[in-house]
Amino acid sequence: MADRLPPLTALRAFDAAARHMSFAKAAEELSVTPAALSFQIKSLEEHLGAPLFRRMNRAVALTEAGAALAPGTTDGFHTLATAWRAAQRLQNEQTLTVTAGPAFTAKWLAPRLYEFAQGHPDVELRFSASLKMMDLARDAIDVAIRFANTVDPALYAMPLVEEWVAPVMTPELASRYPDLESLKKAPLIFDDSIQFLTPPSDWAAWFRAMGEDFSPHHGPRFSQADHAIDAALAGVGVVLGRRALVVKDINEGRLVLPFKTALSVNARFWFLCLAGAQDRPQIKAFREWMLAEIDKTAHITDRLTIVPPKAS
Repeated sequence: MADRLPPLTALRAFDAAARHMSFAKAAEELSVTPAALSFQIKSLEEHLGAPLFRRMNRAVALTEAGAALAPGTTDGFHTLATAWRAAQRLQNEQTLTVTAGPAFTAKWLAPRLYEFAQGHPDVELRFSASLKMMDLARDAIDVAIRFANTVDPALYAMPLVEEWVAPVMTPELASRYPDLESLKKAPLIFDDSIQFLTPPSDWAAWFRAMGEDFSPHHGPRFSQADHAIDAALAGVGVVLGRRALVVKDINEGRLVLPFKTALSVNARFWFLCLAGAQDRPQIKAFREWMLAEIDKTAHITDRLTIVPPKAS
């Protein structure tokens, strides 16, 4: 039995036939004739010295040897395809594909993209608003922005500014609920997207930080942070706004921070990319632009007293 690997064309023919369990469908996928595909598989079987398929009247089935070979060929071609796409991306300095959660995309990225486009007209931005944990190499993603406690140590990971939550509301509502006692009677909005945080950074924790034993539960609840903030912008009520998602609205006067105490949270946004890719021109430009944009609203945090949440 020969130790050298057989030709890739023969392995590709086998992989397609094993996935489809049909020589005809495999030939169609590879744009070859069924006779040509059958010839490639026959040559592979001769190379191995054993049959890989049992041929039946209208179907094929893997032999024991074929079943042993199939997973490895599928994984191998997938790995090759991923590596090839990664190599291609390194040659492309005009396109930048970014993934971020829907809330961050809507509230942080989208309102600021005009500035990036103006400063970098040669970079074509593509966005995937998703919370799905992606494989940056496999999914052809250049940059991921993720809100998390920890991140994959194999990636290049730059922590962005420390996050906090604090009550935010429209100026009109702020005039109606100007102090702590009146806030207890205000319509409170609940952002359930941060329920995973430990210790909790919720309304009860914020009131404890203010020296009040008050644990509200009644009010509209939202699973997406941007929806909760949109409700606050519409005057529905008061929300514990996350720094990154509300600073632009605060800076531009649509929302206000009547209280100067904010809760720190045990998570933050991270700028992630493949290790070694952080200095590719478009990734470096995007990273530096994000940091500059964060600095524009740093004064809002400077006015606050940020305290850790207390245990109940």
